[in-house]
Amino acid sequence: MEFRAMRRFKQLLSKEECVEILRSAPRGVIAMNGENGYPYAVTINQYFDETDGRIYFHGALQGLKVDLLGKDNKVCFTTTDEGHIEDGDWANTFKSVVCLGHVEEMRDKEKIYEQLRRLAKRFYPSPESIEKEIESAGSRVKMYVMSIDHMTGKLVHEK
Repeated sequence: MEFRAMRRFKQLLSKEECVEILRSAPRGVIAMNGENGYPYAVTINQYFDETDGRIYFHGALQGLKVDLLGKDNKVCFTTTDEGHIEDGDWANTFKSVVCLGHVEEMRDKEKIYEQLRRLAKRFYPSPESIEKEIESAGSRVKMYVMSIDHMTGKLVHEK
């Protein structure tokens, strides 16, 4: 599949910079083909697994996201770094990453809990608190994995 090249190529980030942003960003926005011709985008907590180059996230057992992904698994995921303001400037400078790909629901319980633990490690204060939450709510969670078909990153200076 061929994808359009980024127009502002001088602002293009390297693959390594994109991976670093995906690795460090705790959340981003996933956009899906929605209902009635409208896109549907929602913020998700995510985990980028550098070993397989895929993005993992979780969701409820039911809801619009579940329904939409069941109909069409092509998605767009985007995230940014924290950005900064240069000395003597007023405008924010940040790096953004856009990933196009497709999502699959994970089915293997062992792998689901393995990736759920990796995701939770980014947010929970201790391994014990993670295990307590998984014991309490793990059966009510779907785990998804996004394979990236195309990725671009961009340095943005808001001026």
